[in-house]
Amino acid sequence: MSEKLAFSDVSFSYGTQPLLRRFHLTVNQGEFVSLIGPSGIGKSTLFQLTAGLLQPDEGTIRLDGVPSGERLGRVGYMPQRDMLMAWRTVAENAALPLEIQGVPRKAALERVRAELPRFGLDSWAEAYPSQLSGGMRQRVSFLRAMLTGADLLLLDEPFSALDGITRMDMQEWLLDMWQQTGTTLLLITHDIDEAILMADRVVVLLDSPITRAVELPVPIPRPREAVCRNHSSFLALREQVWALLRRQKDPLMGRYA
Repeated sequence: MSEKLAFSDVSFSYGTQPLLRRFHLTVNQGEFVSLIGPSGIGKSTLFQLTAGLLQPDEGTIRLDGVPSGERLGRVGYMPQRDMLMAWRTVAENAALPLEIQGVPRKAALERVRAELPRFGLDSWAEAYPSQLSGGMRQRVSFLRAMLTGADLLLLDEPFSALDGITRMDMQEWLLDMWQQTGTTLLLITHDIDEAILMADRVVVLLDSPITRAVELPVPIPRPREAVCRNHSSFLALREQVWALLRRQKDPLMGRYA
C-alpha cells in the first residue's frame, strides 16, 4: 500500500506554546484513519498543517511520498459545520470548488448534477440549505469536498452536531461512499465508538505537546454496520482507547475528551 500522507519529525508551536514535537504519522493511500485525543491537544492543528494552512517549524510533511510545502488546494476538507451558503442551491453550493478552479458555471453545475444521485440528493438540486435536514446538509458538504479533486479528505467532527439516529445513519452512508470512491480519509472525532466503527486504524494522540501517537488497528471486517458495536473485539478496543484517554485528563476542565 503506497504512502499518501506522512509527518516526519514535525514540530510546531503557536508563539511560545509548543503543540507538536518531533511527531510522526503515516497514512496510506485509500486508508480510513481516525484521530482521537483530549480537547485542545492539537488535532485541528494537525489538519491545518496537512492542508497547508500552516507550515511546520521543523520536520517534513509528505504528500504522495514527496516532501511538500505547497499543500494548499491539494487536500479536501469537510468541517464540523457544513458552511453552506444560504443564498445558493444545493447544486450551486456543491459546484463552488469547481468554480474556484475556473470551471465555467454551466459545466460545473452539469458535473454536480451527475453526482447528485450517488449522494442521495438528485431530488434536491434546486433546494436551499434551509430546506434540508442536518444529514442532507452534510452530504452536500461531503460532495463539495469530493469535488475539490483531492483524494485525501480531512473530516473534522463532521457529525457532531447531528442527533443520534441521524449520526448513525450518516456514519453508515459515509462508509459506503468511502468504499465506492477509494478516497483516503482522515477523521477527527471525540466519539470512541465512531472512531472504531469508521476506521482501519484508530490513532490516539497523547501528551502535550503531542510527541507520540498510539496506533490501534481495528480488527473488525468490512462492511460494517452499527451492530458491530456489540462485537467482543469492538468492546475490547473501546476499553483500550478509553484507558489511554483516561491518562490524559484535562487538569483545567476536570474531564476527558
